[in-house]
This record gives sequence, C-alpha cells and structure tokens, in this order.
Amino acid sequence: MDRRQFLAATAAGLALRTAAYDQQKRRRVGLIGSGWYGKCDLFRLIQVAPVEVVSLCDVDKIMLAKAADMAAERQASRKRPRTYTDYRKMLAERDLDIVLIATPDHWHALTMIEAVKAGADVYVQKPISVDVIEGQAMVEAARKYGRVVQVGTQRRSTPHLVEARERILAEGKLGKIGLVEICCYYHMRARENPPDTAPPDYLDYEMWTGPAPMRPYNALVHPRRWRAFMEYGNGIVGDMCIHMLDMVRWMLSLGWPRRIASSGGILIDKASKANITDTQTVTFDYDDLKIVWQHRSWGHPPDPDYPWAAIFYGEKGTLKASVFRYDYIPLEKGAQPIRRDVTYELEQYPEDKTEEALERHVAPAIRYHMKDFLAAIDARSRPVADIEEGHISSASCILGNIALELGRTLTWDPATHQVVGDPEANRLLRRPYRSPWVHPEPGQV
Repeated sequence: MDRRQFLAATAAGLALRTAAYDQQKRRRVGLIGSGWYGKCDLFRLIQVAPVEVVSLCDVDKIMLAKAADMAAERQASRKRPRTYTDYRKMLAERDLDIVLIATPDHWHALTMIEAVKAGADVYVQKPISVDVIEGQAMVEAARKYGRVVQVGTQRRSTPHLVEARERILAEGKLGKIGLVEICCYYHMRARENPPDTAPPDYLDYEMWTGPAPMRPYNALVHPRRWRAFMEYGNGIVGDMCIHMLDMVRWMLSLGWPRRIASSGGILIDKASKANITDTQTVTFDYDDLKIVWQHRSWGHPPDPDYPWAAIFYGEKGTLKASVFRYDYIPLEKGAQPIRRDVTYELEQYPEDKTEEALERHVAPAIRYHMKDFLAAIDARSRPVADIEEGHISSASCILGNIALELGRTLTWDPATHQVVGDPEANRLLRRPYRSPWVHPEPGQV
C-alpha cells in the first residue's frame, strides 16, 4: 500500500471507528489532576458516554472540591465522586474502568503506569513524559498489562484536519512535500518575577513536586503556569511543538526523525523567573523531508491567521493547517483553493457555551478523540493516538531540547532507543528523580 492509499484508508477508518463503541455501556471513571484540562477532558467524556465519575484526585483541595461539585452537576446520577489527594490510594480501590490523567507533565509517567497496573484503560495528556526513558517505560507498561492508552493529541481527531488529511494530502494535491514548517508565536511565556513564598495551606506542595526537583514555591507555579519551568516540563517545545509535530507525523504517516538539531535560548526576556526558551528552532530531519519548528514568545507572527500551525510546502501547492482552519493554496493557474473552518457544536452540546475556560473550538476534537478511545477499549485495539505514537512525538521534542543543551545535531536510532555515538546525550535521556520517588525503567514495569 502506498502512502496515498494508506492515508485514505486510515482517514476513512477513523470516521467509522468514532461511532463503533457501545453507547449504552456505563464505565467507571477516575480523574487524576482536576484542574483546567482535566475538567475539559472529563466533561467531554461525560457528553459522549454514560460514564459514572467514581473518583477524583488532586493535591489542591480547593480545586479538587470544585471539580467534585461540577462532576456531580454534570453526570446523570448526580452523585458526588469520592476525592483523594494521593493517586495511589485512589487506584488501590481497583474500581475504575478508565483513568484520565491531566497532571503537570512531570507526573504523567508514574500515574499512567500505576493506572494500567490497576487494570484501567488510560487517557493521558500530552506530552506523555518529561524524559525519553519515562516514555519508553510507559509504552512497555501499556503493552505488558494489555491496556488501551490514548494520548491527548486530539489534532488526530479534529474534523477539519481529518478532512485536510484525506482531501488534500491523501489525494496528492500537494505532490512531493520537501518542507513542513511548524510554529507557535503566542506570547505564552511567563514574564513576571514574583517573590518566592510559602505554599498556600490548601496545596500539598511536597506531593505536587513529587519526582521533580524541589524549587521554592512561587505563584508562577500553580495553577497552570508551571510550564514556565523546565523542572516540570520541556518548555514551549514540549507543550506546543508536540501537538504540531504529532499532527504532521499523523498526516504524513511518519515515524521517528532520523536527526534532530536545535538552536535558540532566552534571547529577549531575561528578567522573568521563567527558565524556558523564549526563542527556539528545532529541525526534525526525515532525510528528503524536513520539519522545522519555530517559536517566539515575542514579536508578530509571520501570518496572523496561523500563529500556531503547520504549513506543508509541496511541488503542487501549499497547505496551511491550524486548530481553527485549513487553507489549500494550489500553484496551478485556475485551480480552486479550499478553505475549511473549525467545526463548533454549540447547539448539540449547549454546555460548551457556558463552561469556564473551555476552548470551544477544541471541544469537538476532544469528543471525537474520546469516541475513538472508547471504540478502541471495546475492540481491545490501539486508538488513533496510541501511547507509542505519543511517545515518538514527545521524545522527539525532548531530543530537540537535548540538542539545544548540547549544541549539536543528534542522530537517533529507534531500534536501540539511543542517540548514535553520543554517551553524553544518552545520559540526558533520563532525568534524576527526587527521593523517595523511583524512576520507571524499561523492562522493570
């Protein structure tokens, strides 16, 4: 099967699978991480399946109580879920069919591995891990315990992007593609410099920090703005590049990049406590195809309509794709351009109109992603954003940061899961864990 046939077949298969789950089966659900995106994911699942939200876990007691009240209002039974501040106690009940994980990135690996050990299928937010070895162990755990694990890279379930994949790429409208530019020009890097303080009494900061290095508590850390620090994630590359890289890999049926190079740093905003880059370029080299990432948390985007996007350059035309729309721009004179905007479902799901902090343009994609997850659970098959796909995309971004740190191009061998001929880079594939937390290891999960 050539790439065009493969893309057409898998796009059609995705459309069929999203409806192929038991819409009457009541599934018991738990959520670890009840903040912004945890609630977004949970409430989209409630919209498409008759689930019972059994338990919630968070180390922020105020956030946890609010989420429990909201879950009781939203689910059909009106029952208030049990609440926990330690995910291990929640999972020890072994009464969950599905676990959703939406913690900060540094907590994804340990919670996901324990959830599959407890017999649950898992929906885990991206990036799946903060280091490469964590991700490798997570894939092994999913396979060892026979669990379905969907990653929250919901571009693979975004209706207008599914259409672009099938209608533009699968039909060969671009011809040969030599370059894809992926980018984020949002001004999303924290710029403040507040003083360190004692953590609030409703937050268990020791548990929140978990396996990450212990930093003095700072208001930038919680909630949501922990992404300003490399201790808990992988910067804008780990947060935003993974979405676009994963989308391109899915659209073009790509695996691991062969080589990864990066340059950049904190070039403009040197005053903030944030230690993530404000400017960075990463090149993912697939030999005759280059995928080049660029982020700037300052200045104007080159195209105001596509500040976070992928632009596919082919010999026959260009495809611009984002969470809001896609544009196909043919080179041939007289050929018709094609534009599609995001699908909103506000009338079908009126809760979307009033839900606090919901990205309304993303809600349909999350619902389709949940439907695909449920279909894979029923079929005991791999979902569209299977944990291995999430690992490839997450680890590739992490390797981009390692390439920046070392100042050299890395050659990746997916067979050995090692950087070729570079012991220093290979040492950076595993971050040290803070005691008493133990880093998960491949072969030992």
